[in-house]
Amino acid sequence: MDFLLNDIHTDLAQTVDGILDRAGGVAVARAWAENDDHSAALNVYRQLAEAGITGLLVPDEIGGSGAGAVEMVAAVERLGYGVLPGPIAETLAVVPAALGAGPQLDALLGGTPATCALPPVCPRATNPDVATPYLITDDGVFSATPGELLASVDPTRRVAEMSSDELLIEPTQLIEPSQLIERSRDLGALATAAQLIGLASAMLDLAADYAKSRKQFGREIGSFQAVKHHLADVAIAIEMARPLVHAAAVGIDGQAPDGTDVGRDVSAAKVAAGDAAHLAYRHSLQVLGAIGYTAEHDLSLYLTKTRALLSAWGTPAHHRARILETL
Repeated sequence: MDFLLNDIHTDLAQTVDGILDRAGGVAVARAWAENDDHSAALNVYRQLAEAGITGLLVPDEIGGSGAGAVEMVAAVERLGYGVLPGPIAETLAVVPAALGAGPQLDALLGGTPATCALPPVCPRATNPDVATPYLITDDGVFSATPGELLASVDPTRRVAEMSSDELLIEPTQLIEPSQLIERSRDLGALATAAQLIGLASAMLDLAADYAKSRKQFGREIGSFQAVKHHLADVAIAIEMARPLVHAAAVGIDGQAPDGTDVGRDVSAAKVAAGDAAHLAYRHSLQVLGAIGYTAEHDLSLYLTKTRALLSAWGTPAHHRARILETL
């Protein structure tokens, strides 16, 4: 498969970075985690909507950007790098695809985040207290009411089970029930994989910057071979995982060669991105030492979100089993 990102994707990533930087960067997540202040993050979602980023998978004839999964993962990776809280995968990927061209997308295109549950692979919805909640089942897409909010290892992430309300989209209006479930599940896993790549890249940069400034025995610790090897291992894992994410996005967009098992590619991307993020998680902690364990350090926000997303939209075991079934 011949695939390279182009200037459109680079400009898209820079747009996302600019929005996050103007909002305060990591301070947005810290305000949510420490003070339960959602205002800065919700303002970021509104700006993403104004830039057409929350509508990347929405047809342009109803106000979306009419783009594809490749553009979506390029944007979501940078949102992961900026550790933006909230239901990113659901807002940018799952809900737009599930609702199709329905009028329910007006709120999302206006900047209100969306979230959903899709049992059993995603039994609970993320942050339904600040997002429009939905429930996706074999019977269609429903508006939903959240149950009790449950805490997560990520202080910016709370989850709840959904009970169905009004039926909004019947599967036969768009695609068959099995296809609705499969596409929603794949988009959730793919967007989460892109988010994990962004988190891994950010943790690598934090560890590398610390290694350049922290001194022991009169030398920067980054000059020690053991530290170099740790950081190199993370960089390699990220660069091996990112093409799998992009290839899966190409498949979802229908541009892969005939015979490609898109579901398997999505699962491979989720596994590889999760492994890269977990490696970045471990090695960044080793490089930073005790300070990396403190809630005051920015690394803590990346560590906790990584832990939460490793099992989001399918655990590693689920996706490995899915790959095994195709071999």
